[in-house]
Amino acid sequence: MIIFHRAKDIQSYLLTLPKKETSIGFVPTMGALHKGHINLVQQATEKSELVVCSIFVNPTQFNNASDFEKYPHPIQLDIEQLLLAGCEVLFLPSVEEIYPSGMLQLKQYDLGFLETVLEGFYRPGHFQGVCQVMDRLLSIITPKDVFMGSKDYQQLMVVQKLIDLKGWHQQLQLHACPTIRETDGLAMSSRNLRLTKEQRSKAVSIYETLLYLKNELVAGSLLNIKQNAIAHLTAAGFKVDYVEITNATTLSLVTHWDGKEQLTALIAAFIGEVRLIDNMILTDSHFVSYY
Repeated sequence: MIIFHRAKDIQSYLLTLPKKETSIGFVPTMGALHKGHINLVQQATEKSELVVCSIFVNPTQFNNASDFEKYPHPIQLDIEQLLLAGCEVLFLPSVEEIYPSGMLQLKQYDLGFLETVLEGFYRPGHFQGVCQVMDRLLSIITPKDVFMGSKDYQQLMVVQKLIDLKGWHQQLQLHACPTIRETDGLAMSSRNLRLTKEQRSKAVSIYETLLYLKNELVAGSLLNIKQNAIAHLTAAGFKVDYVEITNATTLSLVTHWDGKEQLTALIAAFIGEVRLIDNMILTDSHFVSYY
């Protein structure tokens, strides 16, 4: 695996590859890799001639400075995992390399409704940070395919919106890969490393709550099952930001179900100082525009 730290160096290397013969599959990460990330690399390997991964903890998408400072950085272990997974190129840039002009006057993106609900509401500015780093990374790597996990459901929609805004949709495809879970159902996340043993045992309540919403879903008002879901998480020791049921494609909130609309449940909640998110498709079949 070749490791690059500077944008101009990885760009020079990629320019030496025969364009017609080399399709690039890109896996952007913030490190602290787990099986979910490795699955993305494996998906990229199956669909691409060259797999490029990036590790960059992006400061502009953190609302809380202490959260950014506490984000784990097991870089040597990450490199070993990528080697075993078959990643061929790793981009490991500094903050200055991603934001050469500084972070004070970065570009802003018109994300519309996506920036007003759920993560957009509870983490103002977060998705602007996602777009800022993804714009830079995609411009440097110029991949044909980009692979991201479905645990960050709303983020996938934001990245697709960015691709559309940039006019990249004809040459770049976003692949939403399934969420990888622990044996008890907890969605794999780098933030899980920060959980105490007691918090880890309680964290599975998020998955249990999603299963409850799926199993109890019936046509009509959804307010009662939402209230029960919030109560279950609160009793388990969580501070709930939101439990919402939305249209699977648009993320518009749904309080009354007609029995046909395709739905997704999304949860964000704190256990101690660690904020966990997860989601689940509630209906049997669905179509999401970024697939």
